[in-house]
Amino acid sequence: MAYDEGHLALLRDDLQDQTGIAEKKMFGGICFMLNGNMLCGVHKGGGMFRVGKELEAAALAIDGASEMAFTKRPMPGFIDADEDLFADDARRLKILRLALDYVGDMPAK
Repeated sequence: MAYDEGHLALLRDDLQDQTGIAEKKMFGGICFMLNGNMLCGVHKGGGMFRVGKELEAAALAIDGASEMAFTKRPMPGFIDADEDLFADDARRLKILRLALDYVGDMPAK
């Protein structure tokens, strides 16, 4: 398995009341889309959140968050979240809120 089912369950629970959410298999994991735009997801060892460049510094200030670099190159606006961040409800919800704020302002696809 390329991702932790427990992390997937946490995000499903966190997003259950959010309208416009769909799941999509991507990058060896599962991504959650908000109105057709990538929001967040799970992968082996943690997950990712799309917070945009404007909210990136706030997200990186959260313990367990780091710059996303799937291809060994930084992906501006995307944050990698380690397993400890996922296990902490307060930190996970804080970074998810940043992602919702950013992606929620994007036009639907």
